[in-house]
Amino acid sequence: MAARQRRFSDRVEAGERLAEVLAGRVRPPVVVLAIPRGGVVVGARVADRLDAPMDVVVPRKVGAPGNPELAVGAVAAGVEAIDGEAIRRLGLDPAAVRAEAARQTAEVARRTAAYRRGRPPLDLAGRTAVLVDDGVATGWTSVAAARFTRRAGAARVLVAVPVGPAGLGERLRPVVDEAVVLHTPDPYLAVGQAYQHFPQVGDDEVLRCLAGRAQAPR
Repeated sequence: MAARQRRFSDRVEAGERLAEVLAGRVRPPVVVLAIPRGGVVVGARVADRLDAPMDVVVPRKVGAPGNPELAVGAVAAGVEAIDGEAIRRLGLDPAAVRAEAARQTAEVARRTAAYRRGRPPLDLAGRTAVLVDDGVATGWTSVAAARFTRRAGAARVLVAVPVGPAGLGERLRPVVDEAVVLHTPDPYLAVGQAYQHFPQVGDDEVLRCLAGRAQAPR
């Protein structure tokens, strides 16, 4: 599902508008999995509206060696989603890509521990997992997060974002049950173009959003 709409004032409004759409199509038991950092601000509003607990899932983009902004895949805990065809087409060194994937995997572990602070992950078995971010660019982090979520036992996986490129639902179809995208700018240059205010989100804000929302699923 995708629609072209006006820009969001900030992540809070984006989360509220996303929550309105999800409230009519997601049935419990539900767990919201937010992608730090900005996705946690959006996800907090979704979790409140759905009366669902919220946890984090931490994917990391794997950039091309020598060109880190060019995504050739992503990783999450125990999961790699690497674009082998792009590696061949660009003539990249597979060993260098693997080394970068290993570095990002270590960062996944570090950030996950920092955000959970010893708290165990929520049990996803048999539940609907709603993956929330503040926007999607290439889609690789969404793919890695969805694969992680499926491996964790979620019965249904839904990606929900305020903004993403046209055709995102088709790209994610092999790994999710549904993708909800509110805004598909044309041309699509960056996630931030869909927001009037798009400041960086710090770890302290992530922890504040998680506080009180990471209770056991109902």
